[in-house]
Amino acid sequence: MGAENSETRQFRSETAVIEEWNGTVSEKLTKTSTITISGDSVRKSALRFNHLSRRILDAFVPEGFPSSVTPDYVPFQIWDTLQGLSTYTKTMLSTQALLSAIGVGEKSATVIGATFQWFLRDLTGMLGGVLFTFYQGSNLDSNAKMWRLVADLMNDIGMLMDLVSPLFPSAFVFIVCLGSISRSFTGVASGATRAALTQHFTLQNNAADISAKEGSQETLATMIGMALGMLVAHITMGHSLAIWFCFLSLTVFHMYANYKAVRCLSLATLNYERSSILLLHYMKTGQVLSPKQVSVLEHVLPLWMTSWTGNKDKHLYQRVHLGVRISTLNSDEVVEISSLAGSYYNKGKYILLEKKGTISVIMHRDSTAADILQAFVHALVFTKLVGQDRTLHLESQSWIAKHYETFVLKLQSSGWRTERLLSPSVAWKANWFSTSPDEKVD
Repeated sequence: MGAENSETRQFRSETAVIEEWNGTVSEKLTKTSTITISGDSVRKSALRFNHLSRRILDAFVPEGFPSSVTPDYVPFQIWDTLQGLSTYTKTMLSTQALLSAIGVGEKSATVIGATFQWFLRDLTGMLGGVLFTFYQGSNLDSNAKMWRLVADLMNDIGMLMDLVSPLFPSAFVFIVCLGSISRSFTGVASGATRAALTQHFTLQNNAADISAKEGSQETLATMIGMALGMLVAHITMGHSLAIWFCFLSLTVFHMYANYKAVRCLSLATLNYERSSILLLHYMKTGQVLSPKQVSVLEHVLPLWMTSWTGNKDKHLYQRVHLGVRISTLNSDEVVEISSLAGSYYNKGKYILLEKKGTISVIMHRDSTAADILQAFVHALVFTKLVGQDRTLHLESQSWIAKHYETFVLKLQSSGWRTERLLSPSVAWKANWFSTSPDEKVD
């Protein structure tokens, strides 16, 4: 017993330090407290400010930040927050104008009339969202950057309709419904592209956490934006010129912030344009560009606004039609497909048919996602060779046989995801085989 007390006193005569650290990633831990034991005294030193600031930050950024997300997450979220602030500030101005047009504050206005107008506005918005999903739903994932920008532009147009509505009382319902339809496009496109971007940002299978923290960021931006909106609405009340000046200024900034936000993104998935840029550069240099390098070259505005400038070869993919229905082809084209199926593509999972510089791709019934990617790359090679005095099918087949596997391996080593091609779903496929005259075809 005496020996134990002696050992304890000897231990207590030394100084011991115990540290407390917080965090989920070993490289990104934060020291929150230090305990110093000297003799019989115990001294605690808590870094409360750092701990509190980190806890507050954890409510708005994904767990393990910044190593749990891609490098383009921070710049994108900064610009996205700024555009959100301008949106919510504008919303206050447009809502004020809309309520005024409906008759809020007017003695002559009836409850049933205002309710009907609001109901009709919401109904047209719902129908617009369904129609937009029907026509463009499969295209949103493959062009996330462009549709993200288009979504916010449509939202601005919807707000503009609300602001204009009081100026045309006779056409009020029509204008308000147009604005509601415009905003319904925004809801569909923004939600779909947000899901695609969340998958892009994740590095540790933390898509749900990123999405939840995105909600926290948006809530904070909404509260600040609403406060700014009420202040601006109060200052500009009764001054039409000031209202329009604020609205248009915020709209210009809103679109600029959105453009900068999507320009920050370096998506590693393959769509039509990114595949075209990568292939053309590879055919020219033998090297594969990184996602960041390609992000500088690809367009984010609708193609009709950019196709008249720049390198025309970059838009070769516009001449490729993937997943063509054979029942829509004429008799000569069907005969040519039959000939190609028995020669160049007798063991393939697709057939390429060229007509006036346009490449139609017929996919086999048993084709996989990998086959679709190869078919598209093959069609791009074929398109690049059109106009040259060569045997197009033979030359393109030769290039695919020699270079395609190496091309895909280099894509993977550069960080590209090659498991599938982001494209509208290939719903129409075909099956081809030959039978003798005596055989019966089922």
